[in-house]
Amino acid sequence: MGAGHRSFVYANYALNNPDQLKITGVADPNTSRRALTAKKFGFPDDKDHCFESAGALAAMPKMADAVINGTMDHQHVPTSIPLLKRGYGMLLEKPFATNEQEMRELENTARQNNSKVMICHVLRYAPFYTAIRQKILDGAIGDLINIQLNELVSYHHMAVAFVRGKWNNTNISHSTMLLAKSCHDMDILMWLKSGVKPLRIASFGGNYQFIPSKCPPGAGTRCLVDCPIEAGCLYSAKKHYIDHPDRWSFYVWDSLEHIENPTIEQKIQSLKKDNPYGRCIWKCDNNTVDHQSIIVDFEDDSTATFNMIGGASGGERNIHVVGTKGEIYGVMEQEKFYIRKIDTSPNHEYSEEIFDLKTMGDTSGAFGGHGGGDDRLVADFVNFMRDGTTSISCTSLEDSINGHLAVFRADMAREQHTVIDIKGN
Repeated sequence: MGAGHRSFVYANYALNNPDQLKITGVADPNTSRRALTAKKFGFPDDKDHCFESAGALAAMPKMADAVINGTMDHQHVPTSIPLLKRGYGMLLEKPFATNEQEMRELENTARQNNSKVMICHVLRYAPFYTAIRQKILDGAIGDLINIQLNELVSYHHMAVAFVRGKWNNTNISHSTMLLAKSCHDMDILMWLKSGVKPLRIASFGGNYQFIPSKCPPGAGTRCLVDCPIEAGCLYSAKKHYIDHPDRWSFYVWDSLEHIENPTIEQKIQSLKKDNPYGRCIWKCDNNTVDHQSIIVDFEDDSTATFNMIGGASGGERNIHVVGTKGEIYGVMEQEKFYIRKIDTSPNHEYSEEIFDLKTMGDTSGAFGGHGGGDDRLVADFVNFMRDGTTSISCTSLEDSINGHLAVFRADMAREQHTVIDIKGN
């Protein structure tokens, strides 16, 4: 459901694992995308396998065990409900809802229909986070006192998705920056504290960089049309999308998808005309924050912080967990973390052990995107649908509630400049 980038990422698992997963149909309002999906996965391009909407699919007899729902954020709940009522299980892209009312509606529908719903919190499946979670479960650092997470969103990711792109304006996407980008990280916070309710949350943030008042003097409105300073600009559309034609191509060149192999000249002309990715980075219609800080208070008196900073030189997620018997800290992109423990022996203060996933036979790069999480998530969903057996990373709908609720409350706290009660499940 929704033949876009994320749906294909998950559905591609079927091409390499045909004994576990088979794609049998598609629902998408775009005729060419339906045809492309049918061709890619080898099912007939006809009215019995290709549908214009979730409603059209739900009106037909059930034709599969489950649906991969990769629609846009604000479409998740409206497209999911009729399919859950029809009896489908579902692998549902995050965020599974864009507000609390939608969240509760989906939760109630799934419960009433005894639906199997799994949310695509793929970071849980990255070997880096899975290993850290297992160490915590094993008691390696005792009881958790504080969790610190940081997400640095690279300058080119920030520009393509949250300033020029699909999630740049909450009035259109219906998702805040925190919900669209960092609900992964908020989910990790709640996952590491599973079983402990979050009580209160505070948050601060805003749009510091990508606003008209920060625009360099003399800048034009479109990089390749009327900008005399384009050659020296770090956010030049030419530098981002022509010099790197394959980076973020599934976003930038979607208007050219009807052309099998568009040329560089066709791409340049697209950026000059009506392609939104050709706009000056400081003169877009974005209203999302580019930095946000969050503090969470849990019912056991432990705390957690999360910082999202957009426009960083390099994308990075790092973590530092402090427990009563030790600490865990590391950087996901380095595929390495450390466990530091108190050492009271003479001439010592602490001991430190390194866990390098690259040398432990668990190299994330061999398992797809999101730090190795994408394919592992789909494999877990297959088991979830078959017999209900799952890994420690599995994110059921119920297990995803607190993370989403914390996001909704954090944005409310930021807007109202106050501390908000979470009252988690």
